[in-house]
Amino acid sequence: MTEAERAAPGHDHSVALVTASYAGDMERFRLLCETLDRHAQGYSRHLVLVSGRDAALFRPFEGPRRHIVNENELLPEWLHDMPDPFNLGGRRLWLSWRGWPLRGWHIQQLRKIAIARHVDEHALVFLDSDVAFVKAFDARTVVRSDGSVRLFRRPFELVRRPPSEQHVWSSNAGRILGLGSTTSPHDYIATLIAWRTASVRAMIERIENACSRHWVEALARQRAFSECMIYGRFSDEFDDRTHHFHDDTEWCHTYWGGPGLTEGGIRDFLDAMGERQVAVALQSFTGSDIGDLRRVIG
Repeated sequence: MTEAERAAPGHDHSVALVTASYAGDMERFRLLCETLDRHAQGYSRHLVLVSGRDAALFRPFEGPRRHIVNENELLPEWLHDMPDPFNLGGRRLWLSWRGWPLRGWHIQQLRKIAIARHVDEHALVFLDSDVAFVKAFDARTVVRSDGSVRLFRRPFELVRRPPSEQHVWSSNAGRILGLGSTTSPHDYIATLIAWRTASVRAMIERIENACSRHWVEALARQRAFSECMIYGRFSDEFDDRTHHFHDDTEWCHTYWGGPGLTEGGIRDFLDAMGERQVAVALQSFTGSDIGDLRRVIG
């Protein structure tokens, strides 16, 4: 069987790459595409999830294996976006009568969950717009020969950590999944992670049964949620244990916060990468210049 046949949708080990993005991250997304095309293999296609308003801006990036997906194809029609009246920087709000107003980072999480109902690939690997690959990456490594999919998990991390947003997200994940306000001891949040497509669909069904409402409405009513935490808890506490294998290695070396990095700082950051790390991500809100990163990685 050829590599193309193994990567094709519907094959037991097929993998799609998924990025939820928006116009403000365009230059970061451009660098992601350039480095992904240079270093990544073993995937069927790269799906880019954007708002209807941004779809036309992203169309030039389409190609044989990169497809732009309008959120209108994924999310319920009763969820509408509008300009944020309290923000003059072009930010938007998503409104419905079924839940609290949602912002862009909420909607990106919803898109990532929703795409599972629209693909045939066995697994999904999520790449944020600010990820840049610097080493070879084979997406097939997220699926073992028995079909089980890699689940990133920092074991007992929330036990060691003082109260934080992660604890809130874990507790809300418990509510959404019908477990009450329980908290998992584990942390599932990272950049460059994999989900098993059928498990995401089962998670959606679990949410709707537990909350007696559409899954998007259930999450909108919580508002403080993490898609990684919900999926991680579902996989560990409800799903068949043979569907996943755990790994606590972070494949993406991420700069989560602090002052913007200069070229020298970026070089030092790359030098500190772990042996199994294949990508870097400088969070956009740190103010690190994407041009500096492009010059450093070549």
